[in-house]
Amino acid sequence: MQTRNHIKNELGSTDVVILCGGAGTRLANVVADRPKPMAEVNEKPFLDILIDYFACFGLKRFILCAGHMSQVIKDHYAKKAGPLQFIISEEKTPLGTAGTIKNAQKFIKTDTFLVANGDSFCPVDLEEFHRFHFQKNALMSMVVTQSKDTFDCGSVVLDSGQKIVDFKEKKPGAGFVNAGIYFFGKNILNLIAENTKCSLEYDIFPKLTDRNAYSFICRKELIDIGTPQRYELAKKYFAQKADIIPVKTAASRKFTPQQPILNDKQ
Repeated sequence: MQTRNHIKNELGSTDVVILCGGAGTRLANVVADRPKPMAEVNEKPFLDILIDYFACFGLKRFILCAGHMSQVIKDHYAKKAGPLQFIISEEKTPLGTAGTIKNAQKFIKTDTFLVANGDSFCPVDLEEFHRFHFQKNALMSMVVTQSKDTFDCGSVVLDSGQKIVDFKEKKPGAGFVNAGIYFFGKNILNLIAENTKCSLEYDIFPKLTDRNAYSFICRKELIDIGTPQRYELAKKYFAQKADIIPVKTAASRKFTPQQPILNDKQ
């Protein structure tokens, strides 16, 4: 039986892949000089907020899949120094949410790795999510949240054991929605073609409904900065949530603010 400390140590050695390459066209009217994940939220890049949250669970090695205006991301993290390591995986042409992960395959060292969208935040307990993934012996585990209306993003259908059985198109009504945080087994990369534009949501996830794919239910709010309206809501959310580090994690771990090492050679 895994102890909590064993789970923490195992989680801390897991690679993190963050998807940062989208053009962010809907946000361009208010954030035109940088990629969407670098949009400032209360004087801090949104991507920094996301990374700080992951780092409080002991995660140290971050692979940033950059595309649109990638130099902004490279320059920002080149100025940092400290305990966290960043590897920049750059796509020369848009590859989609799955294609960009395949492009980063050469940098991914761990057999299980965490993937997260760089433009959304959900305060999920990563220790519990990590435990769930291994208990289910899953190829892929996805964080989902409950939404009153799935019209904007579609819904995820689960069975009684939280196995994913279907993905529904966008339609009015309540349901579970994808929170954009996943644990992947490395074998999932075999399903993604090289040098090809490919989407997790449309090309890969529908293929996993007959495999070991599960949803971890998080009863927390999902925040994203995909539109000017949601960007303003994110600013208000984080202004009110000065401390987003889980209490039990903060109490058991001395958290060092991010000062990452840039390394795109590995």
